[in-house]
Amino acid sequence: MSESDPGDEDVGVGPWSGPWPGDPRFDPDLLQHGDRRNVADRYRYWTLDAVRADLAARRHGFHVAVENWTHDFNIGSVVRTANAFNAAAVHVVGRRRWNRRGAMVTDRYLDVVHHGDVAALAAWAAGRPPGAGGPLPLIGLDNVPGSVPLETYPLPRRCVLVLGQEGPGLSAEALAACAAVLAIAQYGSTRSLNAGAAAAIAMHAWIRAHAGPPPS
Repeated sequence: MSESDPGDEDVGVGPWSGPWPGDPRFDPDLLQHGDRRNVADRYRYWTLDAVRADLAARRHGFHVAVENWTHDFNIGSVVRTANAFNAAAVHVVGRRRWNRRGAMVTDRYLDVVHHGDVAALAAWAAGRPPGAGGPLPLIGLDNVPGSVPLETYPLPRRCVLVLGQEGPGLSAEALAACAAVLAIAQYGSTRSLNAGAAAAIAMHAWIRAHAGPPPS
């Protein structure tokens, strides 16, 4: 999937005007033909590797994990939001394959890691070496009995936000592995939020607590 509609000339910018920059981060092909990708203006004409390297240099301290037992279509949306908030990585637990359409190719710009089951995710998080910041707590998102309000919970600067799949929510194994399970306050009649929406709310809660203004 492309990052934009190739026929839509209003997306992005056209060919570079004037002498080409000597900065190695710039892609000669994009300079020549224009950059129609869905990227922030500061990354116009940059190579994919250059964008990834710049993002990696300032990744935030939270990871996002989502269970994938029935090919959840929300995973693409979660990946896209994780890219928007520059999450450390996205972890897919369960089935390796997931529907990438909703990601709008943002999975090219961050690491998407697979774990066969919750135990593997928990072992990875617990085994983080000191050089990588040490162990990471798993923080679940689900409105189950005993969950605490996201709105008042002090999210750790380093953690893994764990989402269940659409419908059943977090599995029993995931709930047991989490250091805390948080619920998003709701005021209407629906029982639960869409998993992609819940992920976005949780990520933004972390951003409000720990991140400064975005780069210009």
